[in-house]
Amino acid sequence: MKELQAIVRHLTSGAGGVLVTLTSVQGSSYRRPGARMLVDPEGRRIGSVSGGCLEEDLVLHSAGVSRTGVPQVVTYDTSAENDLVWGVGLGCHGVVKILLERVPPGPEWARRLEANMDEGRPTLLETVWESGTATLGTRLASEAGDVPLHAVPGVFLDRVEPPPELAIFGAGDDAQPVSRIALELGWKVCVADPRPAMATAARFAGAHRTLAGPAEGLVDQIAPRDGSLAIVMTHHYRHDVPILRGLLPRDLGFLGLLGPKKRSERILGDLASGGLSITPAMRSRLHAPVGLDIGADAPEEVALSIIAEMKATLSGRDARPLRERLRPIHG
Repeated sequence: MKELQAIVRHLTSGAGGVLVTLTSVQGSSYRRPGARMLVDPEGRRIGSVSGGCLEEDLVLHSAGVSRTGVPQVVTYDTSAENDLVWGVGLGCHGVVKILLERVPPGPEWARRLEANMDEGRPTLLETVWESGTATLGTRLASEAGDVPLHAVPGVFLDRVEPPPELAIFGAGDDAQPVSRIALELGWKVCVADPRPAMATAARFAGAHRTLAGPAEGLVDQIAPRDGSLAIVMTHHYRHDVPILRGLLPRDLGFLGLLGPKKRSERILGDLASGGLSITPAMRSRLHAPVGLDIGADAPEEVALSIIAEMKATLSGRDARPLRERLRPIHG
């Protein structure tokens, strides 16, 4: 997500380059279709499409594409048992096809994608990498013409979801690493706290929004979208209760509450006594105590356990060790 955001910002800022898109994978590959990299006119890279060993070769190919404007498809085959060159970066027994295309500054698909990301909407992109008639390249799927290109071979259809949105209620010192890790992943972060001295842009650099106000009205002021993420970590019982009262009825993708299990049950009991009907759906959304059991102690470790649980929930995974997974790592 963060790589694509950087690529889009580069293109919409008035700069162009060669867009490199991983369009097809057979067998094993370090990255999946949809991974993208941009090579600017000076040969500098934004993003990646492999574990690191293909990028330099692709930069060389991009020079020719930049000069001629003719798209090029490059194939890397690591299916041979004795492959010792490309297998280091791609993983064994895989064939990948990568499209390189020259992109002008500010293409329509990039401007639309940037706007949709900001407004929380998905974007459908089509990348034609093999066709006898259609022009190779990336475009908005809705602007591909009357022919349903996504229904034919040689076209990669990519539904780009907006970045996850995380609302952090509580701006203590332990909320800072939660915000930093989420921002590093490309998530949109909002931080709110009843204490004006805590919820500040200076304390949460990079956060999309910081807000201070009475606990009873914070949730309505933030207005988290359906499917978004939220965590309550004010460390003050009298703040957590009204904030959780406002969050529980919302259709969030994840709701976490920091603190011991007994404390969480006490809060839920007080909310029920106060007239809130706590449904099974509300309880299933609530992760309390929040975080994975990784033996976390320091604030950065606790933040890691919280963000990891959120990511697993978004991906529909159970966060077990990969060595115990019986199915392929990538869906």
